[in-house]
Amino acid sequence: MTTKLLVATRNKGKLAELRELVTDLDVELLSLDDTPNAPADVVEDGATFEANARKKASEYARATGLLTLADDSGLEVDALGGEPGVRSARFAGPHATDGENNRLLLTRLVSFERGERTARFRCVLAVADPLGPLGTDVHLESGACEGRIVSGPRGTGGFGYDPLFVPAAAGERTLAELRGEEKNALSHRAEASLKTVAFLRTYLRNRLTP
Repeated sequence: MTTKLLVATRNKGKLAELRELVTDLDVELLSLDDTPNAPADVVEDGATFEANARKKASEYARATGLLTLADDSGLEVDALGGEPGVRSARFAGPHATDGENNRLLLTRLVSFERGERTARFRCVLAVADPLGPLGTDVHLESGACEGRIVSGPRGTGGFGYDPLFVPAAAGERTLAELRGEEKNALSHRAEASLKTVAFLRTYLRNRLTP
């Protein structure tokens, strides 16, 4: 029996990435736009990616009664003391666009040389299921992708800071220059998703056992 899995996002790029990564699970993916009874928004006021992912998964699962997958992810730049971190999506303001965030990041890094622009993408995925074996618990998995920030955007794929980030394992190409399957082989979200898929495969089997 196919299980409905709510992915707690309205970000179409993020949803598309996750959809590719869970293709071997017997689930019907729903986004927040597909779920009218989902809260309009959950305030991401945690100090860590883990706290925000846990909060989103728990609140959306309780509100909808659905098995819920939520993530919090972002970019940590060493020269900026780990910023933008949990504020990655709103680095340039509460309603900032990807372009505005990217421009602010480049402005903040203008005086730093190539070797000083080390950074990483981090992702934490949380699974919550108030009607299943998890109960009030939340399952967390994480992933990271090390790399550096380039001096200007390159590539047309991906979203967010992808045009500015060169993974250490990708030579000189940014995430936005990689093909989908290449990005899924090394990205922070892919690493966390593979661990989460392995958990869900066993969890769904137990969930359906009387």
